Amino acid sequence: MLLETARPATRRTHQNLTSAQAERIRKIRRTGAYLLLIVATAVFVLPFLWMVTTSLKSDAENLAFPPQFLPDSFHFENYVKGWSGSLPFNSFLLNSVLITALSMLGNLISCVLPAYAFARLRARASGVMFALMLATMMIPREITLVPKYIMFAQLGWVDSYLPLVVPEFFGVALYIFLLRQFFTTIPQEIIDAARIDGASELRILWRIMLPLSKPAIASIMLFSFVGNWNQYLESVIYLRTTEKFTIPLGLAMFSGQYATQYNQMMAVALITLMPILILFFIAQKTFIRGVTLTGIAGR
Repeated sequence: MLLETARPATRRTHQNLTSAQAERIRKIRRTGAYLLLIVATAVFVLPFLWMVTTSLKSDAENLAFPPQFLPDSFHFENYVKGWSGSLPFNSFLLNSVLITALSMLGNLISCVLPAYAFARLRARASGVMFALMLATMMIPREITLVPKYIMFAQLGWVDSYLPLVVPEFFGVALYIFLLRQFFTTIPQEIIDAARIDGASELRILWRIMLPLSKPAIASIMLFSFVGNWNQYLESVIYLRTTEKFTIPLGLAMFSGQYATQYNQMMAVALITLMPILILFFIAQKTFIRGVTLTGIAGR
């Protein structure tokens, strides 16, 4: 009888110890995850803080050795001198806005249609065509620079915005893939009901698919905005006239032959970075939801 009474008590004590150990392990794992996130945040935030402090330093402090993180005094005039100096950054800003807006429009038009076709229309060899489209993502962009330049030069498009905007109206494989993945998450019953009511495919796309796909569309629009806003390589290849330069080309002009005005360069870079940060914080929840849903879908 004593042994039978002692066994349940021993079992309860063992269960309590096991629960305590499991809770301790969970706390250790949670603490380790937080420490890892803090380290990763510091890795990404410190370069940004260095850019902020550099934009507020004097010319002498920028060239000081060893370098100092904080300036002795804040020189906010670097922002005025950098933006309103010898370079026409107002024109650069308008050029970047024009190219980015047209490119985003081209990406939206050229990616939504094939994404819907791959997701909802059944055609012969559609899987093969989808695989071929994805295979284009493995082609380095640098390989196509020379043939594209020859083609655009023969068309007389050099020193114009056409080589930067027109290709965006022919689709981007990554954006098509992300939209296609999101379209597959929308129930097929909704599409079938619209077809029974006599809706055309374009009407289904416009009235049903697009309103339900706002997270995915916001994601590709953010990707498109960042990519075209920071476009440097193709801009420096095709643009020759200073008045047609974009923001990245204007920032590169701060690098002189004998000296570089790092403080003014960082000041202007921070100003031009603000639209990206504002857009991301406004659409943060929608962007994260769109990336998450396009990643878990896969038919």
